[in-house]
Formats: sequence, C-alpha cells, structure tokens
Amino acid sequence: MAAINITVNGKMQVLDIDPTTPVLWVLRDHLDLVGTKFGCGMAMCGACTIHIDGVATRSCVLPVSEVADKSITTIEGLSEKGDHPVQKAWLEHDVPQCGYCQAGQVMNAASLLKDNPNPTDEEIETAMSGNICRCGTYVRIKAAIKTAANSSNQ
Repeated sequence: MAAINITVNGKMQVLDIDPTTPVLWVLRDHLDLVGTKFGCGMAMCGACTIHIDGVATRSCVLPVSEVADKSITTIEGLSEKGDHPVQKAWLEHDVPQCGYCQAGQVMNAASLLKDNPNPTDEEIETAMSGNICRCGTYVRIKAAIKTAANSSNQ
C-alpha cells in the first residue's frame, strides 16, 4: 500500500492503496463515483473514459500510481447540474438507449469539443471510433456532438 494524492472532480483525495489498482476501481470502489463504467477491461470500448488533466483517457487499465498529483474529471464532475453542452445535446437527441456506454461517450465527446470546437463529420467519427455503443446510436451521437459544438460556439 502507498499514499497517493489525486484530485477528483476538484477535490483532493489522499488514498492508501495498492499503486497498481486501476483508476476505474479507485473511482468506483474507493470513492463511490460509479458513473464511470467497466466495459471490456482492456481500454478498448471506451466505457471507462474519464479526463486526466483535461485529456480523455481510459481508466480501466491505468494504474492509480500514474495519476498521482494529476487532476481527474469523471462524468459526475463534468458539470454540477448536468448542463454541459454535450450532456444537454445528448438529451435533446435521445442518444441513450441502455445508457451503459454513455458516460464514456460524453466524456470523449467533451474532450473532442474542447480541443476542436467545430469538428467535421470525419473528425467526429475518428475521435469517437474507439467508444463502442452496443445499441448502435452512432447517428444520434454524431448529431448530438454537432449540436453541442453549435451551442458552444454561440
């Protein structure tokens, strides 16, 4: 066990934890932040996407020791009231079906729009290609990202 300092959703956390514990399980099991989901356990599906120092990152295989002294944002910390432009667009376009992948999808989309506030269809498809939706709502995901981009650019 080791003392590891991380900041999660703006709050400093000091954890006495095995440094090899994946960040996903630190969030879910130790900090009770269960919005971030376990999907594949191999960083391939995107359900576990969070922001680390503002960059979309898969958390299921990332050891907590690698995020010491870094800032983590989860879906719970994206916006206090759920009113981030991506979250609002997600609801407007009825994106969620089962909803399991949505936290990862939203976090990836928010990171995309932070870096590229006016992405083309191809840029959206490329950026989101690693986030899998078993329900197949890809058309609505793209439409929601375009809506969020337009609302952010006003």
